[in-house]
Amino acid sequence: MVTYLPVSSPFIHFAGRYVDEAFGVAAGWNFFIFEAAMVPFEITACNVIITYWSNAVPTVAIIVMVLVLYILLNVFAVNYYGESEFWLALGKVLLSIGLIFFTFIVMLGGNPQNDRFGFRYWQNPGSFAEFYKTGDLGRWMGFLACLIQASFTIAGPDYVSMAAGETENPRKVLPKAFNGVFYRLTSFFILGALCVGILVPYNDPTMVNAFEKDLPGAAASPYVIAMDRMGIPVLPHIVNAMVLGAAFSAGNSYVYCASRCLYGLALDNKAPKLFRKCTKNGVPIYCVGLVMLIALLAFLQVSNNAAVVLQWFVSLVTASQLINFSVVTFSYTRFRKALIAQNVPRSSLPYQSLGQPYVAYTALVCTTVMAFVGGYTVFLPGKWDIPTFLFSYTMIGVFPLIFVGWKLWHKTQFRTPEGIDLKTGLDEIAQYERHYVPLPASNPFSRFADWLFG
Repeated sequence: MVTYLPVSSPFIHFAGRYVDEAFGVAAGWNFFIFEAAMVPFEITACNVIITYWSNAVPTVAIIVMVLVLYILLNVFAVNYYGESEFWLALGKVLLSIGLIFFTFIVMLGGNPQNDRFGFRYWQNPGSFAEFYKTGDLGRWMGFLACLIQASFTIAGPDYVSMAAGETENPRKVLPKAFNGVFYRLTSFFILGALCVGILVPYNDPTMVNAFEKDLPGAAASPYVIAMDRMGIPVLPHIVNAMVLGAAFSAGNSYVYCASRCLYGLALDNKAPKLFRKCTKNGVPIYCVGLVMLIALLAFLQVSNNAAVVLQWFVSLVTASQLINFSVVTFSYTRFRKALIAQNVPRSSLPYQSLGQPYVAYTALVCTTVMAFVGGYTVFLPGKWDIPTFLFSYTMIGVFPLIFVGWKLWHKTQFRTPEGIDLKTGLDEIAQYERHYVPLPASNPFSRFADWLFG
């Protein structure tokens, strides 16, 4: 869809254009809440990571310090956002690659203990932990719990689309970028999960205490836990510092993205006009202010277990993110029906993905089901917890409320396949392509960056 019509914030735009204006409004606010909720999540993560070095620093002090830095960076130093994020993103990639190589080396005996442990932990205690129940049912419930956690990490390719309206030669660049990000993220996540399973058993006492009892627990990083257990000096501190930088960077990025998402909603008359107000530097000051108010949820960890608060935010963000992917897939099904109804051949599209429409319908069902399954543990006997329930299912209730409320108030119409607008904006794209002159990368480093980041 985005290669056919490259626009900014496309999945929000397409939801309103191909489905219903109210659907687009609900999608926009859902994405804003998702982005904004990630800010207190990353602040909480920063606090957990810092405890590796010392428990003496008060949690309140860490939260206030991070909040102040985010305000300074997003209000007074926003001009350096793009440059800083590029280098921080490069650091994350190098860290991921380095940890994969580290795992391969130490599992073959390249560690101070000369222990060639290989896949030992897949045998003892085993690769599948029981959860709540014993036997096969317990192992299935454990797998399901992990699958829900993994749903938290599926963002990535959708972020690429956000800049489609400002991308150079989008119809050629975006397919490569989408595929590149998808395959690289998938590789990093699968290899990362494999490495964690190799390095640390699921019942490691340090890790268990970190997540269940809020003890320092080597900053709750399996890599750092493994390094400490093998007696590797210095490296745990370096890795922990890089992970801290990644968490801080991610939080700063979410402040920027959430505030710009809200600003875009205000420009489209889908949020109060107040949020259109900008500083002389072009910073949507009230949008940043609202995001920072939401970030105050990080103070929940002052009176609660930080690991528990992290899990709350994971539940909220996962549900919101799954709803976002459900919106994308449903919008695509409507787009495809419009192509058929208006006799636009699929072969004329700049890019055709494989397996459609079956892949879209499968993804729609899976993401929707997972959104409802995400908080299933609270319904198990003895597991009921009101905050966990609210964080898991709030967005599932808020999304339809926004949709129905906007639809009733503005009396919007559900788009029929024949009435969906497939033409507006295409002439501008065609004119751009006729006059586009590609510019080669200026130096080898730029060419390497183009390959690395899509």
